[in-house]
Amino acid sequence: MIQEARSIGGHIFPVAWARGTHAISVFVGLAAGLALLHQFGLRLNLTPSEPIGLWRIAPLDRQALAGARVFICPPQRADMREARRRGYLRPGPCPGGYAPLIKSVVATAGQTIKLSGVVVIDGALLEQSRPMAADGRGRPLTAWPGGPVPAGQVFLHSPFEASFDSRYFGPVPASGILGLAREVATYAP
Repeated sequence: MIQEARSIGGHIFPVAWARGTHAISVFVGLAAGLALLHQFGLRLNLTPSEPIGLWRIAPLDRQALAGARVFICPPQRADMREARRRGYLRPGPCPGGYAPLIKSVVATAGQTIKLSGVVVIDGALLEQSRPMAADGRGRPLTAWPGGPVPAGQVFLHSPFEASFDSRYFGPVPASGILGLAREVATYAP
C-alpha cells in the first residue's frame, strides 16, 4: 500500500498526519479565540431565542427591571438538568455547567403571572407568549402553573415561539443575572 506523503521543513510526513495537525491547529485557534471573547465579556449566541451572533455582557449597576434584556445563569434545579438532557440548554461556564441564557425580564418580584393559553402579567397580556404543548421532537412540555413572582426572582421571556423560558420553568433567582445583553454583531433568522 502506497501512502501519500508531503514534505514539511525537509521532513516527509503522511498527508493524513498533516491534515490532522492542521485540524488540531484550527480547533486550538478557535478555542483560544472564544476564551479571549469571554474575557472581554463577549458571547456567541447560536440559538434563535434572540438574534444570532456576537453579544456583549454590559454591567448592571441596579436591580433588573421589566424590559431589560439580560444574560442569566439558569439555577441548578432538577427541571434545568432535564432541560439540559433534552438539549434546551447548552453547556457553558455557569454553575451546573450551563451556558447563560439571553432573555428579557418581563416581571419582577410581587407581580402576578397567570397562564391560560397565554401569559398575563398583572392583568396585561404578554404578546407572543403562548406556551407550546410539545417541543420540536414531540416531547410534552409542561407550562408553569402561574402565581406571584417571589422576592429576589424574575420571570423571563423571549418572543421566539419555541424559546425555553419562564413559561415552562417559572421565575428564577435574579442573583443569576450576569449583566445586560447588548448586541454587537447579530442577525435575526
